[in-house]
Amino acid sequence: MRAGPALSALAGLALMLTAPAPPHTWAAEGMSLQEILLRAKPATVLVVSEVSSEVVLNCGSGERKITPNPFRETGTGWFVDSNGWVVTNGHVVQPAHQPPMWLINEQAQRAVVAACVYEELTKQGVGPGQRPDLEDQLRRAAMARAYPSARVEIKPTIFILMANGFRLPAKVDKYSPPVSTQMGAGVMSGRDLALLSVEAAEMPAFKLAESKNIKIGDPIHILGFPGVVLTHELLNSAAKVEASATNGAISGFKQDVQNQPVIQTDAPAAWGNSGGPAVNAHGDIVGVLTFVSLAPGAEGSIVQGFNFIIPADAVKEFLRGTKVDLADKSPFNEKWFAGLRKFFSDDWKGALVDIKAADRLQPEFPDLRRLMTEAEDKVKNPPPRPFPWRQAEGAVVGLTMVAAVVLGVRRARANRRRISAADLLRASAGGTPPVLLDVREPVLYAASPYRVPGAVRVDPERLESELTARGIDRDRPVVTCCVSDERSSAQVARRLRALGYPGVRILKGGLGGWTQAGLPLESKPLGD
Repeated sequence: MRAGPALSALAGLALMLTAPAPPHTWAAEGMSLQEILLRAKPATVLVVSEVSSEVVLNCGSGERKITPNPFRETGTGWFVDSNGWVVTNGHVVQPAHQPPMWLINEQAQRAVVAACVYEELTKQGVGPGQRPDLEDQLRRAAMARAYPSARVEIKPTIFILMANGFRLPAKVDKYSPPVSTQMGAGVMSGRDLALLSVEAAEMPAFKLAESKNIKIGDPIHILGFPGVVLTHELLNSAAKVEASATNGAISGFKQDVQNQPVIQTDAPAAWGNSGGPAVNAHGDIVGVLTFVSLAPGAEGSIVQGFNFIIPADAVKEFLRGTKVDLADKSPFNEKWFAGLRKFFSDDWKGALVDIKAADRLQPEFPDLRRLMTEAEDKVKNPPPRPFPWRQAEGAVVGLTMVAAVVLGVRRARANRRRISAADLLRASAGGTPPVLLDVREPVLYAASPYRVPGAVRVDPERLESELTARGIDRDRPVVTCCVSDERSSAQVARRLRALGYPGVRILKGGLGGWTQAGLPLESKPLGD
């Protein structure tokens, strides 16, 4: 049976309307600023140097052991090799790598004040700050009596935090001390660089550019974790571990006090940005932020517009002789960069495939989740394109209505067995709260230090035996939770229904949906 002319025209119109726009020629266009920064952010990490301690002291009633608040230094680092190699500033890791004597003394003083001063104030019914004269008197007496004989045992650690929430312990593989203004024998002065190793693979990573080719006026972008953002009381914890970006240009070429070349930039920076990557218009590293400029005087506030960068060529020289492979190709980068190129070339279906592949390699990066959501929306609701034939307006309206109905039905079917984080909280406050099962794959669960509060861990590979061991009633509602692609949750939910659990739903977005709703995570139990 042959189709009539009207039906053929309608079918042809439908094909034209649903066909994707031809992708742009990638090589013919430069990257937008948004694409440059999105390429760079996943490889940028927060570096934390922490020195905890135990202090044995005697306030006059016998020796006792005090654990003062740890000293913590934060800075920025970045993966230079996908096999777990991170570059940062030497001064960022120095407190934990070579703990200075002033830090040890400071820990002893904190312990003396906490044990000998504040406890005595409490005994006398006086709060800190209420009697400055008495507090000063007690402090002087405690420092004279307990401080000289205090014994300090320090426990330095270094770790990195990635934007997806993963915390990885790090070791210093190579170290060059900060630049020193002092001269003479025994004075340590170096390039202010450190190479850290973490147990990881297939990580995002940067490519080092040739800094000798850069010129004054070239655009530059600095990524990092400025303290003003990291300690901001109005931001949630997930937002704080996403790198911030500032933009500027190369404004000069200088030498430090040891006559080593540095690059001057007007891109803003603050404490916490130290060690951060400075990237060019291709998203490649041209240098590493090393020091800023301070105003004269006691306060010494940062003067913006006069910040300094270690050139990439100096970083390459520092890495010479290490196990870092500067020619390494990150599997994550290949998928993520391809997805970004397709996304900004309006090939949203292709972008979705590549970005999901990158998310499987390194899950839960906020930028990947946001871009996947946007790409899915553009695939379902493509932006309108000009259409030349007015006579087709009726057909366009009809097809749009049909598409809207179909999309609505599909969305309703897909969402019927999913539950949002907000709805889960409301259900948990009811008469029969659902059991929340954390069914992440073993590798992903072991790599993450966090979980949704109250979640019960069930290994998908031992589902039946763990359900029996935990005594989960078949009549009780059950919600499964994994990562943002919901793959493991969906698989376990189907198996649970087959085992006779009728009221099974999936937490929408997994851990990512929970944090995007502004809800906190909790640390997993030790040994879990």
